[in-house]
Amino acid sequence: MEIKGKKAIVFGGASGMGRASAEAMAARGADVAVVDRPGSAGEEVAAAFGGTYLEMDVTDFEGTERVIDEAVERLGGLHVTVTTAGGGAAKRTLGKDGPHDLETFRRIMDLNAVATFNISRLAAAHMARNEPEDPEETGERGVIVNTASIAAFEGQIGQVAYTATKAAIAGMCLTMARDLGSLGIRVLAIAPSLFDTGVLKGRITDEQKHALTKDAAFPRRMGRPVEYAKLVLAIVDNPMLNGQCLRLDAGQRFAPR
Repeated sequence: MEIKGKKAIVFGGASGMGRASAEAMAARGADVAVVDRPGSAGEEVAAAFGGTYLEMDVTDFEGTERVIDEAVERLGGLHVTVTTAGGGAAKRTLGKDGPHDLETFRRIMDLNAVATFNISRLAAAHMARNEPEDPEETGERGVIVNTASIAAFEGQIGQVAYTATKAAIAGMCLTMARDLGSLGIRVLAIAPSLFDTGVLKGRITDEQKHALTKDAAFPRRMGRPVEYAKLVLAIVDNPMLNGQCLRLDAGQRFAPR
């Protein structure tokens, strides 16, 4: 899909990989709406490239529908979504204080897996109304890009809730792509390794960053948000990419801890 002139929404677009994706698509000529939680830098980020900003809590499922509808109205359509919003919790299945509590597990499931599915299903409904691009070639109407993690495949000790949600996001890709294929809508996920985003700023030292990535094949460093954004652009551009979760990990495999 040609990105120039298309309408895109980035969820979690105020920082990190989401911000880099929003900026990259805007630089390529897309009209971009940044959606992020209240108190984020989303308004400033969107203003810098002439985009739209809307506040949203992804776990407010009814509110999500209203915000998406408003974003689509402001943009004048919807062709691409990128969802990077999410989070995790550090708890073992059975720890010193007893079994992993269900409340935390459900909260992380809502934040990552349920919210991602909710955004995807609502976005697909809007994309399905588009006139197909290049109907004699691909008949493409939209592209949905979600964010998993290599933890989906090599979850570490204490990551059971996070791992379950990211595995769910990875697992949705093919089925959702098959569900939406007749409508010309593609669905993919990106599974990053450790990326140097705002979440980590001031929390770990350069030495700790090196220790966490020393087992990567190459390069042996944390990923950069712009590298995630480059893959988003490649996904949008290439119609043969569909129904899969793409690792973006420099050949890194998580150890048990």
